[in-house]
Amino acid sequence: MATIIRALLNGYHWFNVELADPRTQSWFLIGSPWPILGLIIFYIHFVVSLGPRLMKDRKPFNLDRVMQIYNVAQIIVSAYLLYKALVLAWLWDYSYVCQPVDYSKTPKAIEIAATVWLYFIVKLIDLLDTVFFVLRKKQSQISFLHVYHHAGMVLGTWGGVKYLAGGHGTFLGVINSFVHVIMYSHYLATSLRSSKPWWKKHITQLQLLQFVLILFHFMQLLWVQDCGYPRWTALIFVPQNLFMIVLFGDFYYKTYIKKPVAKKQPEQNGVSKKSIPNDKFN
Repeated sequence: MATIIRALLNGYHWFNVELADPRTQSWFLIGSPWPILGLIIFYIHFVVSLGPRLMKDRKPFNLDRVMQIYNVAQIIVSAYLLYKALVLAWLWDYSYVCQPVDYSKTPKAIEIAATVWLYFIVKLIDLLDTVFFVLRKKQSQISFLHVYHHAGMVLGTWGGVKYLAGGHGTFLGVINSFVHVIMYSHYLATSLRSSKPWWKKHITQLQLLQFVLILFHFMQLLWVQDCGYPRWTALIFVPQNLFMIVLFGDFYYKTYIKKPVAKKQPEQNGVSKKSIPNDKFN
């Protein structure tokens, strides 16, 4: 038994310390996996069970002003992350085929790692999207896709800061930050009653394009000669993005392509009438 415990402790030390990027070990929420795992578990429990039970006999909160401020903040920070990623890396220095992580302590390498950490913090803040749904009693909006995507992004970005704070994988942050600028601009416009319904369809198309680009970006690691970025990451991100394409594709099909089956209404004067489809399917 003592041997097993010792092996487990050694394995944990190898995973949590030896494999980790020493530059980011002391950064907030990065040193140990337990706080972030606990947060994800509590998030899922709250949005699926605890939150709906607490709101069951309460009126939905009016969070219009809070959400407008939240949307503005998301637009600003996403635009900032996009700018930093382009200026520090993707406009000038990075290869779109395969880019290793710079683990040095040069000012630029540290700034890139800090930008990856800020992106992780933004993914934590993104969890408020679901909390707002709960507090507004919009439980129908909390789908498996929604919860899986948000929880997965938190866990994935934590791993990015912990082990790979820079390099090839940061392309994901570039694309996702751009998508979030557009998406939260739509949410803000909707809250101000100035958005048009056709926006929603094209935002989902943009999200699908995002996953396709990230998929092909990581697939390159499968055939490119070793460039210093771990090839095993493709074994995680290729299936993950294929899964997201399937989930978002299914959502897109059911929401914007598939038409509801018309329901028959009772006959009036010998003529059977059919119900008019709900506008949300048009």
